[in-house]
Amino acid sequence: MAETAPEHTGPDAVPDPGPKAGPDSGPDPADGAEQAAAGAAPAPVSGGGSRRVTIRDVAVRAGVSVATVSRALAGNYPTSAAARAKVLRAVKDLDYVIDGRARALAGTGPKTVAVIMMSVDSYFFAAVAQGVEQEAAARGRLCMVCSHGGDEARELALVQMMREQRAEIVILVGGAVEDEAYRTRLTEYAHGLAAAGSRLVLCGRPAPSPDTPVIVVDYDNEAGAYAAVSHLLSAGHRRILYLGTMPGHSTAEPRVRGYQRALADHGLGPEHQRIAGIGLGRTNGYNAMRDLLADCDGTPDFTAVFAGDDLVAAGAMAALRERGLRTPQDISVVGYNNDDVAQDLNPPLTTVNIPSYELGRAAVRLALAEEDAALPGTARGTTQTRHLLGTHIILRESVRRAAPEEATR
Repeated sequence: MAETAPEHTGPDAVPDPGPKAGPDSGPDPADGAEQAAAGAAPAPVSGGGSRRVTIRDVAVRAGVSVATVSRALAGNYPTSAAARAKVLRAVKDLDYVIDGRARALAGTGPKTVAVIMMSVDSYFFAAVAQGVEQEAAARGRLCMVCSHGGDEARELALVQMMREQRAEIVILVGGAVEDEAYRTRLTEYAHGLAAAGSRLVLCGRPAPSPDTPVIVVDYDNEAGAYAAVSHLLSAGHRRILYLGTMPGHSTAEPRVRGYQRALADHGLGPEHQRIAGIGLGRTNGYNAMRDLLADCDGTPDFTAVFAGDDLVAAGAMAALRERGLRTPQDISVVGYNNDDVAQDLNPPLTTVNIPSYELGRAAVRLALAEEDAALPGTARGTTQTRHLLGTHIILRESVRRAAPEEATR
């Protein structure tokens, strides 16, 4: 059960002067919460000094009770139009600022959707965050975006902060290494957030177990890889290098499986698999390809590359150019993600499109739809649901048809 904020806390927690006649009178359960929500920006008050403006100052200026100010600012209790106008005029005159944190604790402020991701400077993460923000804004929610840089302790701290802030939805974005520590950590997140009245959504990230109470919004990584490699195979390539893997990682491993399955379905056994390079990103792609070309003295035994992501592809293409090898005339290249960089490479990169923006929107939409559909009195967030979005290949100019003799060399 979610904890509730104590009544009459903070600098403005003053007792109501008493009931008054009319629509704005009488005890109100919001009084204590709104008094606790009396936040502050320093503003001039009587006497010429500068101090924190309180809800009592607003009440005195408006000529109404503190309870009436509470109701008018909360917006969810009956208040006469005249009284509300007086309160809003006083708020403006005094430059009074409501404490959003206290209102969130009291459950009267705008609801929050939190997005926690590794970084905000990659196309995938930025697009997911944009989707979350726009869907949250359209539904009257405030969006908070946080990054942890791959630091598990920081991720844990951010989840805990969002729990304390009573975030309505917490969305964790991006892949992870699925070890026991990960599964234990995610299970604790899910149950802890559910106990605080929040819902955990895993976006492009696997659930630790089928019974963990989360919403999973994912995309078909393996199918995308299968389509990319099948495209190369249909163009006559049989010696295809997979470049940029991350053992145990929930993003990279399905792409490797898609690569392997496509080869097998075209009659190519394990001996035809060529997997190299550890890590995603341009630097890893460049270094891995440079080392491969150095080992074979610039004469590779593959005619095509399926890169773990578009930046791996960009790094690989740069290393190929340094060795005098052209794309696609000498080596065809396919990427994954459909980052902005893909269409600006020379040549433009054939790649797999991930519905990044839609992942973010779907995460918010599905969580709120679940809340709307819940029966009164039913505990929210006690089950797991999984939603899978599709991927598709974007054809550009980085693949050429292989000559028949190349397939048998």
